[in-house]
Amino acid sequence: HKRGVNLKNPKIKPDIIFKEFWRQNDRFASLFNTIVFEGEEVIKPEELSELDTDVSNIIEFNEYKETLSRTRDVVKKAAHGIDFIIMGIESQHKMHYGMPLRVMIYDALGYLKEYQEITRKHRKAGDKASAEEFLSGLKKEDRLHPIISIVIYYNEKPWDGPKSLRDMIVDMPEKLGRMFSDYRMNLLQVRESGKYHFSNEEVQIIFETARYIYGGEFEKVRTLLEEKIVAPDVGAMIGVMTDSDLLVQEALESKGGMNMCTALERLEERGREAGRIEGREEGKREILFALLKAGAEIKLLKEVSGLSEEEIKTLRKEIE
Repeated sequence: HKRGVNLKNPKIKPDIIFKEFWRQNDRFASLFNTIVFEGEEVIKPEELSELDTDVSNIIEFNEYKETLSRTRDVVKKAAHGIDFIIMGIESQHKMHYGMPLRVMIYDALGYLKEYQEITRKHRKAGDKASAEEFLSGLKKEDRLHPIISIVIYYNEKPWDGPKSLRDMIVDMPEKLGRMFSDYRMNLLQVRESGKYHFSNEEVQIIFETARYIYGGEFEKVRTLLEEKIVAPDVGAMIGVMTDSDLLVQEALESKGGMNMCTALERLEERGREAGRIEGREEGKREILFALLKAGAEIKLLKEVSGLSEEEIKTLRKEIE
């Protein structure tokens, strides 16, 4: 299997495939219950509701004004007792050395958005406020709700970037470091996901299959999937996570589901065929150069190569 065979089809949008996969409540709940709550079923799929992913905001300080535009990948709200939790997933395929700061901004804008919603609600209701409450727009008893973000890094290369805001900061004296407010990023590397077991079978399949493909362990993929039929979006997700447009195409073109083992076999055959074509083209090129050096006529070269007269003249210039 040659994972390097990648068509880079512009019609394939990895971010869309990622978002659509995690929008399903049972998958989303399984991810957070496993990573955040250590397997305990705290988040119930039926209690999840989707939130607006746009956390854009205008921040004003005296005469300073800046518009921050940020769109999160997937954000949902879950009931937690009488209150709720806001959870977000961010996907990352390539290394991002500013990711902790980026996630911190996303979360901060989420808190700011709820803060502004609370103050608007008080103003609209005409609620009476003390001098202190009037200054902030919040009642003394008002509380914001926790935001938990998970960054899923799907790449065979290990994450070698910062995992917290502290990792992005220059060395500090110990006393200064004690006063510094850190912000930790919740990072899930697909290549290290073997320590988790997800209750949702489809979530388990995408992580396990991608991890085996990263390691070139294709027999394990075949053993895992056997003759299993997976949903098209599951196959497409595996294709995205393993950087294979060909696998994504196989999934999106399948109707009702795809046999992953068969898809991998076809992928391997396409890889071998690409290699054979590349070899034949290289051989044809060598013959053409030999004929050019021997002074063969352009008419003969056109018949042998199938190239135009202009293309042959261009090749001739390469050996002159």
